[in-house]
Amino acid sequence: MNTAQGFTSLLWFLVIIVMIPVALWLLKRTPFGGGGGFGATTGPAGLRAVDTLSLSPSQRIVTIEVGHGEQRQWLVLGVTAQTITPLHSMAPQSNATPATTPVPAFAQLLSRLRRDNATTTGAPLER
Repeated sequence: MNTAQGFTSLLWFLVIIVMIPVALWLLKRTPFGGGGGFGATTGPAGLRAVDTLSLSPSQRIVTIEVGHGEQRQWLVLGVTAQTITPLHSMAPQSNATPATTPVPAFAQLLSRLRRDNATTTGAPLER
């Protein structure tokens, strides 16, 4: 095999390798690739993921909004690798708040601990 043939073969190999991610990217954004998913805006079918609670690596509880306008409904679904089970349906909540309270950052906890320790021992705060 001469040098020109080897270079051409290498060039075609690189072109094919580069085309694989490009093809996957394009497929993901077409209707055939099932683009969308959780976090997507309300699509033509009127579906929107409201919230997700992970129970384990293979189990989640998902709240989905279906419908438009006055026909909107929230569905609470149990999702596993094998099945999707409807758990509850309810009217959309306009003032929905997360069920969990935010956890303070480690720096805030450490600062509070040092402050509490300094007040009980009477030692000045160090910075």
